[in-house]
Amino acid sequence: MAKRLVIVGGGHAHMTVLLRLAEFTGKGYRVTVISPDAHHYYSGMGPGMLSGIYRPRQVRFHVRKMAEERGATFLEDTAVRIDPAGKTILLASGQGVPYDVASFNTGSGIPLDSFAAASKRVIPVKPIINLHVARRLILREIEGRDLRITVVGGGAAGVEVAANAWRLVQARRRGAEITLLGGSRVLGRFPDEVRNRALRSLEKRGIRVLEGAGVRARRVEEASILLSDGSVVPHDFAFLAVGVRPSPIFAVSGLPTWNDGGMLVDSFLRCTEHPDIFGGGDCISLSGNPLAKVGVYAVRQNPILFHNLMAALEGGDLVPFNPGGAYLLILNMGDGTGIFWKNEFVWGGRLVFLLKDYIDRRFMRKFQVSGELSEPDGDRSL
Repeated sequence: MAKRLVIVGGGHAHMTVLLRLAEFTGKGYRVTVISPDAHHYYSGMGPGMLSGIYRPRQVRFHVRKMAEERGATFLEDTAVRIDPAGKTILLASGQGVPYDVASFNTGSGIPLDSFAAASKRVIPVKPIINLHVARRLILREIEGRDLRITVVGGGAAGVEVAANAWRLVQARRRGAEITLLGGSRVLGRFPDEVRNRALRSLEKRGIRVLEGAGVRARRVEEASILLSDGSVVPHDFAFLAVGVRPSPIFAVSGLPTWNDGGMLVDSFLRCTEHPDIFGGGDCISLSGNPLAKVGVYAVRQNPILFHNLMAALEGGDLVPFNPGGAYLLILNMGDGTGIFWKNEFVWGGRLVFLLKDYIDRRFMRKFQVSGELSEPDGDRSL
């Protein structure tokens, strides 16, 4: 009987595997790809999709087509539990999918839990499709009135979303009160020069930045945010860019996890207790060396996952993942400028955004192989 490879999630770390699926199916392996959506949206261009710099078709990969055009079965469903003893993955629909080798790239999300109300006006920035939906909702309402848009979270994602929300409303020649709730310190893990450049960029456009000990959001309601100091910030739309966590599937399945819930993997990107389960991207944690949840590591894991999945099926030698040195980070500041940071070097301006745009478009060209740019942009409700 042919061996079964199951790919769960169409994220950045699986792009090479998806692109080269024909090499698995051509050898007789039965491949199933499971994803909750037919498309996967590239996070690096998500804020630009919110502001209108990019159209949705420019920011996504057609995972279903990539799978089916290469002889794999695609299931539009969500994996909710893994049975490593029975080698089966249970889906939200109730279906069980057996595997000989499985790989997970299910990314991360922002669970609302008791922290935030379930509302179209309260928008987690992950999954990235939410930014497309938010753009349409804001444009629908801004025609009639000025809006109050608040972003919760002072990391890179929060800064980019606030900056690009400004561009969105400016393009419609409307006013909006945009507030960034940055917690104790905006971009607190970044060099001071990066932080200072970002703050100057936001403040010169009238984006209100709140930070300090009392600025942690305790509860996000449909029309207001309760802060830790007891004050209330009213809003029409609130973006949540804080509290990002891996999918809970690994913890509920009894697999070894790091303290954030990400599956623990060894240097081969293989589950530390189950050698037939692999993973990449935000949903894993490298044992002994937890990495930041940034897309560059998922991209670097691409060739390693492809090689090791094939080796696991064929009984070959695995190769270790080397996280590499310092990575490049460029913030899209929404006004045609960017902020560049690598090692000790910080740079800002229009050329920086053009560099980011070039890097992002080059990455997309490599993996947009299923007619994505000719598709309609589509619509979808939260």
